[in-house]
Amino acid sequence: MTEQRSTVSRRTLLRGTVTAGVAGAIAGAAPVPAFANPGRRVAVFGGGVAGLTAAHELAERGFEVTVYEKRAWGGKARSMPVPGSGTDGRPGLPGEHGFRFFPGFYRHVPDTMRRIPFPGNAGGVRDNLIGMTEMRLARADGADIRVPLGARAPVALTPDTFRETVSGAITAATRMTDDEALFFANRLLVFNTSCDARRLGQWEYASWFDYVRGHARSHEFRALLSRALTSLLVAAKEDLASVRTIGTMGEQFLGNPLEVAADGPLDRALNGPTNATWIDPWLAHLRSLGVRLELGSEVRGLEVRDRRISGARVSGPAGTQTVEADYVVVALPAEQARTLWTADVLAVWPQLQAMDRLVVDWMNGIQYYLRTPVDIVRGHAAFVDAPWALTSINQNQVWRRKLPEYGDGTVGDCLSVDISDWHTPGILYGKPAEQCSPEEIAREVWAQMRTHLNDGGEVLRDADLHSWFLDPGISWNAERGRNTNADPLLINTAGSWDARPEPHGPLENLFLAGDYVRTDIDLATMEGANESARRAVNALLDVAGSDAPRCPLFTLWRSPELEPLRSMDADRYASGLPNMFDATP
Repeated sequence: MTEQRSTVSRRTLLRGTVTAGVAGAIAGAAPVPAFANPGRRVAVFGGGVAGLTAAHELAERGFEVTVYEKRAWGGKARSMPVPGSGTDGRPGLPGEHGFRFFPGFYRHVPDTMRRIPFPGNAGGVRDNLIGMTEMRLARADGADIRVPLGARAPVALTPDTFRETVSGAITAATRMTDDEALFFANRLLVFNTSCDARRLGQWEYASWFDYVRGHARSHEFRALLSRALTSLLVAAKEDLASVRTIGTMGEQFLGNPLEVAADGPLDRALNGPTNATWIDPWLAHLRSLGVRLELGSEVRGLEVRDRRISGARVSGPAGTQTVEADYVVVALPAEQARTLWTADVLAVWPQLQAMDRLVVDWMNGIQYYLRTPVDIVRGHAAFVDAPWALTSINQNQVWRRKLPEYGDGTVGDCLSVDISDWHTPGILYGKPAEQCSPEEIAREVWAQMRTHLNDGGEVLRDADLHSWFLDPGISWNAERGRNTNADPLLINTAGSWDARPEPHGPLENLFLAGDYVRTDIDLATMEGANESARRAVNALLDVAGSDAPRCPLFTLWRSPELEPLRSMDADRYASGLPNMFDATP
């Protein structure tokens, strides 16, 4: 491959951009705002949610943006057709990395979605989100639990009513004893009344399992409130995940039953395959804003000169070239971004070395295509006792375009399943998922779901199974007897905040966007990726001296009624005292 360096002058680029903007306006493309932006060229490396968000925000502010992506637009959020499955003019069956989940406390992603046009939707892509009405906790050894979703009647929130409301809901929805439900409600109260300093200085360094004293609790407690809040929701281990991360999610899921300051219902899903309802319209809108999208291009290295990124080596269809830009946004996953931190980069920004301590794990999906629709729950199901920590949603119930319009026309539903634990032996082969072939994974997950759903009647029937599709990020190596994963997920282990960087540092024109960057949501999610990109863009605008408006940032909900207690806790923490509701210092 040959290396080429662009020699186009900045004046020529600017002149060409103006011409392209006029031509785009004639063709119906969105006009580019006339903000003052000294230095306009931005290279964004990574085409997932973080990279596309950064490109979107920058293009709206008049920057000339090129996004370089190696594999596929949308990253882990994308969907893809099952190869060879479409016949007679129908599109291929829709596959995906894993099902999409948009809690109501996500606010950055829906804000972006509203600015993506979609035919027939006044609210753009955001109108493609559908609220779920219930969730199901499927048990392998007894009656399942169905939990209705939706805002409850308001109550006057005090520490006592907080404990009573949360513990009462847990007791009513589970087989947990009153004492254990009240104990957990109190642990949640401890966190909700903890000040910021305690959350970062104490709870960031404690594991969730120790915090809820999982070693001394019942199986029901550990399955639902220790494991479910970690492994099933965020693919973490309860003995590794920090109290700060899991407690913050509990604050949103359990501590905010009225859905105050939320964008919508607690549980939402898209009304169709992700690419059709979000990613493809997004790409079209970015192109209308003048964004260049370079697929098949991988950044191999960054060149440093005078505390700036002077160029980036990019390998693409035309060979290897050096890309020059006024600003560089690295929007790659953590495990890929840290391969770019050479000695030259670390000499200027040594804090990036700490990223080597970040931990990634696996959370990948498999889709089962069924000949007839299946009635499991109007929302997501969690298979509480499944060794592989399974969660699922049957897609046909919420999709606008129904499954018989895909594939060979005989598929009536798609049961999309996330596998959150790839390291625990299963029930069929006695092996963890990472050591199972794709066929073994498909049989094992099917067996674990049948064990949970068919104990009260035959919900999943072998005769209804048309086919299945495993996330293509999983690759089986028969010789080694194990899988590799191209799309692992960042895990917020206790103390990992110290290893996560800010979006901007000593390298003047380098900015970081990705779910590993420090954000308010503090969790590896689409929401975290979107928020991090906004923070990176705001930092870029500051460095550029731009007069463009800054990207709006949203903070997670906290009960205002408990704020006086958090203020008191700040004094207690500064004095070395435990939270007033914490029985164990």
